[in-house]
Amino acid sequence: MKTEELTGLYEKFVMNTYKRFPLALVRGAGARVWDIDGREYLDMTAGIAVCSLGHAHPGVVSAIRKQAETLMHVSNLYYTEPQACFARMLVENSFADKVFFCNSGAEANEAAIKLARKYGHERLGGKHELITMKDSFHGRTMATITATGQEKFQVGFTPLVPGFKYVPFDDLPALKAAISEKTCGVLLEPIQAEGGVRIPAEDYLRGVREICDQHGVLMILDEVQVGMGRTGTLFAYEDSGIHPDIMTLAKAMGNGFPVGAMLATDGVAAAFQPGNHASTFGGTPLAMAACVAVFEAIQAEGLLENCRRVGAYFLERMRRLREGRPLITDVRGKGLILGMELKIDGAEIVKKCMEKGLLIITSGAGNVLRFVPPLIITEKDADQAMNILEEVFRTS
Repeated sequence: MKTEELTGLYEKFVMNTYKRFPLALVRGAGARVWDIDGREYLDMTAGIAVCSLGHAHPGVVSAIRKQAETLMHVSNLYYTEPQACFARMLVENSFADKVFFCNSGAEANEAAIKLARKYGHERLGGKHELITMKDSFHGRTMATITATGQEKFQVGFTPLVPGFKYVPFDDLPALKAAISEKTCGVLLEPIQAEGGVRIPAEDYLRGVREICDQHGVLMILDEVQVGMGRTGTLFAYEDSGIHPDIMTLAKAMGNGFPVGAMLATDGVAAAFQPGNHASTFGGTPLAMAACVAVFEAIQAEGLLENCRRVGAYFLERMRRLREGRPLITDVRGKGLILGMELKIDGAEIVKKCMEKGLLIITSGAGNVLRFVPPLIITEKDADQAMNILEEVFRTS
């Protein structure tokens, strides 16, 4: 099948909810993918921070194949070993005591919102309001687009879900002033990825934790994009020295297999009882087998250390590229979530990079080039990406 034939099928049969690039990908291996015509690309998007082990990781492929031959799915009315094993892995390596499994980041955040409200009704005298951050992104369900502090995602979907309030990110006085007698929790991302790779001040998360503790409300971290090693630690909150009450994960957990999770402490998790929340496919054996393989690979292959080392090298290359180029206003990042802010919209830069064999995306208002590559990349891969980008800037 040719690219034109495939895009034609999309235009005829698939709902127009994505502005797709004219690129049909058919195969991946490591940090590279190939299109339908056999052309190779260095993938610095990883399915938008999903394929942290790279494409077609042998351990994940083997685990999925073995589980598919054994037991693909049963109802959550029954116990399964893969779900119990992965839940234990998450709990033993995080602040949490309990895990709820679902299928995506949006579902994980939806579960967190429900749990926070249930906890508020039962333990906080009926408090139900959640404070979220401007320029945040939490998903596409009705509750999560309401939680998302960007109006562009909400247009046409009013009336939104009541009970949400927005404050500027990285602004502790604004957060403190916004808490009211209705507030049950504060929901935020440790790094605003879709918001433009915005990294808060070093003491910000500690300050949010202190404010939540002072007012007896829940601190909820959305680590859907930055969790599972992206920042150089297993979870992004670890560097701040605090623990949230609830945390959400998805994306990199399954390295491409659809999965999400909502983690909580015992005291908060107890607000959920049978019948309060559920997911037909949440924690299905096939997804859990993939997650176990991903978790084991992150630890066995030294990917956290690789993320820190290569991420620092990548960021330094970006800083050198910025020198003498007023078009680039800022570069920033942590681990292997990196952003390059421009004075112009980045769409044309992304297009030209793709033509030269480099896949990147934008975020924020469209003027931030975002790099979220597999955690397996090397300094040589970073050099290749920066060389292509330098050539694009030189000829633009």
